[in-house]
Amino acid sequence: MNQPPNQDPLQFLKSLWGPMGVPIAGLVTPTLDLGEVEKRIADLKSVENWLKMNLSMLQINIQGLEMQKATLSAIQQGLAAKPPDAGAANPMVEAWWNVIQGKDSGRDK
Repeated sequence: MNQPPNQDPLQFLKSLWGPMGVPIAGLVTPTLDLGEVEKRIADLKSVENWLKMNLSMLQINIQGLEMQKATLSAIQQGLAAKPPDAGAANPMVEAWWNVIQGKDSGRDK
């Protein structure tokens, strides 16, 4: 019933990487088959391109959020700097800001 302990200390890592089809760097035995080397290069370039695409999408999302943050900050500062007795310089901006804040400006009585 007792099984001997696994003799390969890297078996855990191999089991994680094995299903993905990506060998662990440094643990791959070199091959003299030119076709196999070309296949490995093509596979790794595909993974590299996929990672670059994901990185680009992540950077675009970060930039969009930074622009949203800057816009909201500018609107907050503009509304805070407005004198209380002055009318709204742009009613659309104030209405948009009220919607963002969850205020229902049309029903205030």
